[in-house]
Amino acid sequence: MKRPRANILVVEDDVAILQGLLDVFVFNGYEATGVEDGGEGLQEALEGRYDLVILDVMLPTTDGFAICREIRKTKPTQAVVMLTAKGSENDIVTGFKAGADDYVSKPFSLRELMVRVEAVLRRAGKNLGDEQIHSHSIFFDAKTLMASHSDRTVELTRREMDIILYLHRHKDQIVSKKELLGEVWNYADTDIETRTVDIHILKLRKKITSLIGDTPFIITVRGEGYRLELEE
Repeated sequence: MKRPRANILVVEDDVAILQGLLDVFVFNGYEATGVEDGGEGLQEALEGRYDLVILDVMLPTTDGFAICREIRKTKPTQAVVMLTAKGSENDIVTGFKAGADDYVSKPFSLRELMVRVEAVLRRAGKNLGDEQIHSHSIFFDAKTLMASHSDRTVELTRREMDIILYLHRHKDQIVSKKELLGEVWNYADTDIETRTVDIHILKLRKKITSLIGDTPFIITVRGEGYRLELEE
């Protein structure tokens, strides 16, 4: 018997969407389990062994954000993708803050869904390294996911730290969004429409500002991408 590519848990209260997702995953060689209730989904996510958990935001009993936060406390490396309302940037930002690895906006195409799912699964349990670097008087510790300057410290997400590490490795270059999607997010298809890079950069800039004020750090090069501000 052929081994499934991965084991996926889908927590979605819309029965039609849930069944459609399960059918798509099974068709593509995955093993998939579906749960309609948030509370039951949380219990299944914590007790079961899944390579990926897909969470709708609006769920009966317990919402997707609360489930994601609880998963992160118990299983820090668990891969999680959130399903959000189309164009709801607040949901996307809240999902990332709760610890989601990525999001898919409803209504979504099957191509977009599979690109994101496959990217998260490829990246699960991996990162760009456990380096410790200094940049603009900030100490970044990829092992502890902490950034510090003088007596101030902020905690970064794994993805935020990976962005810093990648930009630092290419600090003399402009890094495009496509390159970040391919190298940091592990997307096989980098032409997919997504604002995930912009949102992560925005959050990262706010954290850096809390450390060093308005000193330029991540520079946007219009139409090309991002680079770290060159140090004197």
